[in-house]
Amino acid sequence: MNKELIINAAPQGVEIALLEDRKLVELHSEKSDARFAVGDLYLGKVKKLIPGLNAAFVDVGFEKDAFLHYTDLSPYAKSLLKFTAMTIADKSENGLDFAKFEIEPEIIKTGKINEVLGGKPNILVQILKEPIAAKGPRLSCEISLPGRFVVITPFNNIVAVSRKIHSAEERKRLQKIVEAIKPKNFGVIVRTAAEGKNTAELHEDLSVLAEMWKTIQRNLKGAVPPAKVLSEQTKTNSILRDLLNADFNKIVVNDRNIYADTKSYIQRIAPEKSDIVSYYQNGSPIFDSFGITKQVKSSFGKTVNLNSGAYLIIEHTEALHVIDVNSGYKSVSNNQEQNALETNLEAAEEIARQLRLRDLGGIIVVDFIDMKLPENKRKLVEKMEEFMRPDRAKHAVLPISKFGIMQITRQRMKPEVNINTQEVCPSCNGTGKISSTILLEDEIEKNLNYLITHKHKGLKLVVNPIMHAYLTKGWPWATKMANWNKKFKQKTKVEADTSYHLTEYKFFDAHEEEIKL
Repeated sequence: MNKELIINAAPQGVEIALLEDRKLVELHSEKSDARFAVGDLYLGKVKKLIPGLNAAFVDVGFEKDAFLHYTDLSPYAKSLLKFTAMTIADKSENGLDFAKFEIEPEIIKTGKINEVLGGKPNILVQILKEPIAAKGPRLSCEISLPGRFVVITPFNNIVAVSRKIHSAEERKRLQKIVEAIKPKNFGVIVRTAAEGKNTAELHEDLSVLAEMWKTIQRNLKGAVPPAKVLSEQTKTNSILRDLLNADFNKIVVNDRNIYADTKSYIQRIAPEKSDIVSYYQNGSPIFDSFGITKQVKSSFGKTVNLNSGAYLIIEHTEALHVIDVNSGYKSVSNNQEQNALETNLEAAEEIARQLRLRDLGGIIVVDFIDMKLPENKRKLVEKMEEFMRPDRAKHAVLPISKFGIMQITRQRMKPEVNINTQEVCPSCNGTGKISSTILLEDEIEKNLNYLITHKHKGLKLVVNPIMHAYLTKGWPWATKMANWNKKFKQKTKVEADTSYHLTEYKFFDAHEEEIKL
């Protein structure tokens, strides 16, 4: 699998597109004034305790108080509160020596929020979920600082190794190395990327994170809540930190500062991959050059079309997301069960991509096309799990119910990506909307392919004069229509009709009768 990262910098912020085998799978945006991103650390002030919810509302500077549930308190919450108070009040020149910090006993799992936060203290918190709709951020007191190979967690001495490292010998080796080099009062989680790495590489990663903790201490000294204590890395660097591997073969950036920052970051974490970063200076927009704009237009919106002619309907409600799978009218085989299975498998792959692309979280309900055979249902569930495997968000896929419904839960971290793909209608000047014009060419080609596959001869395509000019411009043997004739091995006539609006088109057979699509 080839992975590419395309970074588009604009005055209002940065857009980052992740491509896998040229297909858009993730789209991130980072506003220039971004606040309350997942991973950011804030010094907050407990404002209100809600015993009924066993939770607290904390002021971190957002217009609405952030939510902190008892289950999101670290077992070491008392140590965190003590550390926060001591660091704020610290006036020593060299700062608090964290290695000498005495850790407090753990809190009980079934305790009450007022037992821990009774005095409404100042507390160091980490953003768990970004503000979504009318809700403020969700907080956690389980502070974690992620690196490329390890994650450090203060106030404990536990060393854990990722379960995705299957070799018992390798797990034992990494455990021994980390136990020998980790700083005191820090727990360490060894990430999957650490597999095969030597002591020096792990030590360097640990040192960077330990220095980051010292930065937190410096920023906490004399701080007054609410205050940001530490920002998560830029979105670009955090993606590279988590995903950079041998599959990455291209990173293209259209901004010199981001290019230099990205290049230096890769040189630090993976010097052998530094040559994959390139600066884009072509005149056309970077997303247009790499076909991302077109993919965005075709992938967002209520309806998502699949190559086979099937399509998805994606609806959003307050409580959940609903996805309906429709086969359309373009079934190839006469075997209904086989048609349903093939359509469902194609839809499952696209649904897994859509969940990542739109960052849909919470409960997702999928209404697949009904299948009778249990082995087909089982195959669909297995394939869905396989397609979801690259997704970094925590998720669970449940078996298909009696009603043919699949339920999926996916971790919700930030607001979903929602892009309006409709354009202002040129005929009514904005009183109505039309589908994106950039997709018209693909739609015509898809329908032409379907008609020729189903043995239609002597086809004629009638379009608006502007579209006619687009399809026939250039040398006679190199026009869009000529390429389609070569591709489908059948000649199709194209005519212009001024009565057709811009996106209107019709196919006619050899008897001049319209073919209904």
